[in-house]
Formats: sequence, structure tokens, C-alpha cells
Amino acid sequence: MIATVPLSTNAAAAPDPTTTPPAVANTTGEPDGPPASSPSPTPYQGWNTYYGLGGDFTADEVLDVADFLVSSGLADAGYDIVWLDGGWQDDIPRGADGILRGDTERFPDGMAALADAIHDRGLRAGIYTDAGPYIPGSCGLGSGGHYQTDADTFAEWGYDAVKVDFLCGIAADLDPQDAFTAFARALRDNSSGRPMIFNLCNPVTSPDWGDYPEEQQSTWSWTYAPDIAESWRTYTDVGFVGQIQFKDVLRNFDANARHPGVAGPGHFSDPDYLGPELGMTTEEFRTQMTLWTIAAAPLVIASDPRTLSRPSMDILLDDDVLTIDQDPLGVQGTRIGAAGTTETWAKPLADGSVAVALLNRGDRPAEVTTTTRDLGLRGRSFAVLDTWTDHRTQSAGTIRAAVPAHGAALLRVTPDRHHGVPRLVATPPAVTAIGDDTVAPTTDLLATAGDRLTTEVTLHNDGSTPVRRPEVALEAPEGWTVRPAGPAPRVVRPGGSATASFTVDVPADAGTGGYDVAATVSSRGVPAGTTPPSRVTIAPAAPSGAGVVLSHHPWVSATSGWMEPTVDQSVGGGNPLTVAGTVHPTGLGVASPSQVRYGLGAACTRLTGAVGIDDAVDTVGPEGGTATFDIVGDDETLWSSGVVERGVELSFDVDVTGVRDLILRVGDGGDGGYNDRADWLSPLAHCG
Repeated sequence: MIATVPLSTNAAAAPDPTTTPPAVANTTGEPDGPPASSPSPTPYQGWNTYYGLGGDFTADEVLDVADFLVSSGLADAGYDIVWLDGGWQDDIPRGADGILRGDTERFPDGMAALADAIHDRGLRAGIYTDAGPYIPGSCGLGSGGHYQTDADTFAEWGYDAVKVDFLCGIAADLDPQDAFTAFARALRDNSSGRPMIFNLCNPVTSPDWGDYPEEQQSTWSWTYAPDIAESWRTYTDVGFVGQIQFKDVLRNFDANARHPGVAGPGHFSDPDYLGPELGMTTEEFRTQMTLWTIAAAPLVIASDPRTLSRPSMDILLDDDVLTIDQDPLGVQGTRIGAAGTTETWAKPLADGSVAVALLNRGDRPAEVTTTTRDLGLRGRSFAVLDTWTDHRTQSAGTIRAAVPAHGAALLRVTPDRHHGVPRLVATPPAVTAIGDDTVAPTTDLLATAGDRLTTEVTLHNDGSTPVRRPEVALEAPEGWTVRPAGPAPRVVRPGGSATASFTVDVPADAGTGGYDVAATVSSRGVPAGTTPPSRVTIAPAAPSGAGVVLSHHPWVSATSGWMEPTVDQSVGGGNPLTVAGTVHPTGLGVASPSQVRYGLGAACTRLTGAVGIDDAVDTVGPEGGTATFDIVGDDETLWSSGVVERGVELSFDVDVTGVRDLILRVGDGGDGGYNDRADWLSPLAHCG
């Protein structure tokens, strides 16, 4: 696997983040790390070439990005390191004199001249190498055997930061602690006496990289790196070029959270780069920025910043958010309470306030709540700043937010004796179809054209004074009709709640697809915010007939762990659906994890069929090839297979009477998603 990464890695486990009270920086007795005189007393910021420019960048491209950092305001906001990743070196990276050299065509004036040009723009320069000996095919260059020479060279050239990878290090079976410690010593003892940031980047992580001893992995770096480096990678890469996904952002954040006590001023856990517009939605990137900020992580932009949209730039430039990341106390935030779909993370700040991230890992909007007591704050009144909206409110002790799917609120909570605008939080609209008692109110309703829906929006007053005559308006798609379904709330008392209800008529000609419904709330003309949207999905017409082949009926949505779901074929090869030697002419082929959704419209009574691992896996290899299958109706699990292994066909016959929203779900059987080619076989819906 290592040999397939020729230049560098910017280099992916059920985490168990450490949970500690957010009171002081280091109460664990773990190493204290470099002193505050470190070249990076707060988390450094910048931009790296790896994802945005790839491994064949030129001096002109680098300087054009440097100019953009200055002109866009990113440099003034702290993103002042222009960091060359792997790819700057010549084809033969070390000359006869033993000195590293850059590619003379792409860097005709040399690497020192490039650093000077970066400095002339008021920026700092960073460069890349590997701790192992250069092994062609395993890495682009290596400093093994030349640590002091290379450290002296980087300093003489004028570089301010060095990223040290471990591709050739692991290929040479080096001990990372020994190698990185020796390199750190060489950097500190460089002949120019130049302070340089040391980013220790061991990305080797099992099982993603193979079966390696714990001491050789990224997850072990915390035991020694705080004493020798300004930052250390805590897991493998956050994604691939152009494919930074939200699930991997969460994975890296959770791994990064395991040992918060070793971080502090001058030495920081590094969960990897920021990935705007490299595979995530804007909301997901805002969440990544929130989590990296609460973790006191270095903020290094992975994308080409010249291509970023205004929303992405606004996220990167938010002053209130950056102030939390750059807080001089340097505390890495920790989780408060249990892990789950929704979580609270907190980071104490130098002025006595606490930064709070209210995280929603789920696929639907959710209300996330904590208290100031749980945050370690004392008092009767608290000022709450929503850093993303700049909304300032007052709370009597409850800290709450309505958080979008894959979203996170980032709040700054400060003890304050002065009363302000009471904190009024509205939940996302809970939507259901009128007259349908089988479906609980949800934020992700499956409906049909012409339906009449009802919605409820609950208002919570977390302040210490009443909110009188709150105004709630429902925002629905154009052509949908919204009417109040009852009197508006007259008052929401401190610590209390009130409900506003509406009916919504979906046009009879509404097309299939997803539509958003949100609520806006104000009090005495002062906006209190807009809720995260709830989704109403208009499904195709329900199946009809005694035995409808469900795989031939239009689905509402369908996902597969890799590639796309296939109809009447095994995923990934176009082969007939075959399990235990039996060929099935109809069905679905997917890879775990997968979710295929159908609208039954309460028109069916039974669903029959079978499941299994497609025989195609036997021609690929012995790894993996187990999965779990679930049939879910209106959010209730109707049937579960347990773990299904190769060579087994398992039948099902499920009562789906009254079910409107049917989901066929496939999960990993516990041995990773590799080879999980899962089949839904001969699925028949029996409908009136």
C-alpha cells in the first residue's frame, strides 16, 4: 500500500474520546511539551500545497496563492504559512554534495529564493521531507542519514516550518519515536539558529495501512511528540485528494480527542487539514472548522484558496471563531457527557469564558442542550455569543441550539450579571401528514403530492426574563400553502416553552424530490434566528399490485459504500445477483454501508425476499465479505438479519402494513467494508 503513494501523504475505528472537565489545560500528569517560547505558542495557521496543487506545483503557482492569501485577508486573519508539501524536490532529490535540491525547471531560482519571495509578502514559508531514507517508489524524498544536513539546509534557505512525513520511515521499519526525536534535535540545533515549527506527521494507522505495532502508529505519537514538536498528527489523512468526506472528518476529530491533556501552548494535536469544497457541503465544512477550533488545532487550508466560494471564505475568516482557536490558554477541548449522535464539547478560555460546540453527527436536524453547571461555570446569568451568527443573548443556565444535520453550533458562554435579550431557541419544524397516526412528527418526512401536512415549532426561553408575543413564520417552498393551525404564543416564560402550529398544503403537481421547511422567529421585531430546515421528500407514486418487484420500482434515494447501487446486478462488476450458487433475476446490489429508500404510501402489507453476500467476492479475495441487513419502516426496525457471511442466503417475510417510508439498510459485519458486496434478492412488495 505504501508504494502506491509516490510523493507524500498528507499522509482513517470506533473512537473512544477522552472526557475530562474543561477546567485547566493539563491535569493528567502527561508531558508538558515545548515551552511557550515555541515558534508557535498558539496553533499555527496557513495553507499547504498537497490537496490544492498536487505534487507537480511550480514557484509561480505557489507565489500566486501567496499573493491571494494577502489580498483576500487570509494572511491578516493568521493564515500566514505557505507550506510546500511533497513534490518540490528534483527527480533525484539529493545532489552529489549530499544537499537536497528542488526541481530546477519548476523552481528555477532555487528554494531559498522562493522562501525569500514568500517572506517579501509578509508570510512564512514551510517545507516538507520524510524521516526515512529515500526509497524510490515509497516516498518522494527522505532525510534518513542526513538529519542535521537537511535541518541546516532548511534553515539556511530561510524556511520557518518543516513537515516531516513517515512514508519512507515505515518502509524502512524505523522506530518513529527514535527517528522523529533525532530530527527534532537536528532542527533545534540547526547551524543558523533559526526557529522552525516542527510538524510531526506519522500517518501510519491500523487497519488503514495494514497491521502495524501500536508504537509505529499515529495514535502513539502523543506519548513522545509533545516534548519534541509544535504539532503531531493524531490519525491518518483526513481524506484523499478531492475526497474529504464528513465521516472521515469526524473519525479524525475523535481520534484527535483521545489525549487532550498533552496539548497546550506551543504544542498541539493535529487532526489534519481543513477541507473546504473538497467533498463536504458548506455546513459540513463549518462543522469541521468548529471542531478543529474547539480542539485548539492548527488551521491549515488544504484547498486552493483562489477557487473558494464566499461562504467558505467567510467560515475561514470568522474573527470570533479564530479567537477561540487562538486563545492563549491553549486548552484542547473535551467532550462533556456521553458520546452519541448529539454531543457537547467544551474548551475553557483565558478570560474565564467557555467555548461550547454543540455537535449533531446525525442526518436530521436536532436540538442539542447542556447547562452552564456542566460546563464548570457558576452564576445566575450568562452572556452567550453564537460565533457563526454573531447573535448575542442571555441565558439563566441552559445552553441550547437547534443544529442542522452534520452541523455544529459554536458558542462562547461568559458569566455576566447584566441581563440582555433572552435566549430564545426554536426547534426545527416537526412535520407529519394530517390524519396519519402511524408516523411520528419528524424532521425528514416522506410525503406525496397533494398531501396536507401539519408542523409544530417549539420555542424555548432559556433566559431569565419573559419573551412576549414571539413571532413565528414558516418558510415553505414556492406554491406550497401555509396557514396557522392555532393561536400564536402570547408569552414564553423564563425556563418555559410554547408551541406554534401550522398546516401546509403540498401542491398536487409537486415534483418528486426534497423540499425544505424552516421557521423564522423574532421577538418585538428583533430576529432570534431561523431554524435548521426540515426536509419533506415527495416520493414517487406508491407500488400497486399483488407482487411488485421492488427493485424495479423507483426509489426515493439510494446509497452504496462504494460505486452506485445496481438493479438486478451485483455492485461493482455487472454480474448477475448470485448467492450460494443461486442466481436471482431481480434485486439490488450494494456495498456497505448502504441505504435504499422507497415510498410505500401505506399501500402494502408484506415484503418478501432474501439477502446474502454475492458470490463475486470469492473471486476478489478472502478479506471482509460480511454484512448486516435491516428493513426499517417509518423509523422502526421490522427485521434484522444479524451478521451474514459468505455462502449464506437468508429469507425474510415482513409485515409492512401501514408503512409509508421503507428503508433497506446494509451495514458492515465488523470486519471492514472491503468486499462487502451485499445483495437484496427477489424483493416482492405485496400491495393493494
